[in-house]
Amino acid sequence: MERELPLFEPSIILCIAAHPDDLEFGTSGSVAKWVAEGAVVHYLVCTDGSKGSDDPNLTSGELIKLRHVEQQAAADILGVTSVTFLDHEDGLTEANTALKRDITAVIRRLKPDTVVMQDPLFMYSAEFGMINHNDHRKVAESAMDAVYPLARDHLSFPELMGQGLEPHKVKEILMMSFEKATFYVDISTTFETKMKALAAHESQVDIETVRPWLEPTSKSLGKLAGYDRAEGFIRLSMRL
Repeated sequence: MERELPLFEPSIILCIAAHPDDLEFGTSGSVAKWVAEGAVVHYLVCTDGSKGSDDPNLTSGELIKLRHVEQQAAADILGVTSVTFLDHEDGLTEANTALKRDITAVIRRLKPDTVVMQDPLFMYSAEFGMINHNDHRKVAESAMDAVYPLARDHLSFPELMGQGLEPHKVKEILMMSFEKATFYVDISTTFETKMKALAAHESQVDIETVRPWLEPTSKSLGKLAGYDRAEGFIRLSMRL
């Protein structure tokens, strides 16, 4: 018997991803919609984005600063309340204790009812001809562990209790998904806002290159849900 899920009515949303621009690709249309509907949305970016350039004249330090600026600009376009940068080294992410503690601390501080993240099980896509970045998978794995049980249990990371970061239970997880979605958000009126937010990542995104595949993808997802355009997620409504 299929479980009947509660209505999705987010109030405080924390969106977690590996790199600056990941959230714009996967969930920014939904973020713009949720903000317009009155939700408070926060971003948590876990790596410093220091490897994402083919410009031989750009140093890692310069790229980190640039990508911080670009991510903040994109977040401002969407109405995101805050952006937290953990600045773990790009490309070398491990789902280790340090990263899980850092994410747990942010969850406890912001107390979201909903966490949006990447899918830790998404390894590759034959349809899109891509291997999913290791950082995406490891950050998603760490985020899931942080949601449950680390943010919930007061005996996990007791040093956080000493910092006034009390345990917190997340109610909903949405994992961004182009291929295995079980839950859809109507972005028919916010798709162009998504494009503007993506365009803010000038060092990473040629909007005229990504639009031709994001437009049909959003329409395909929308068709599955009866919308003109949509973003897709795997929804996990927490019982514990």
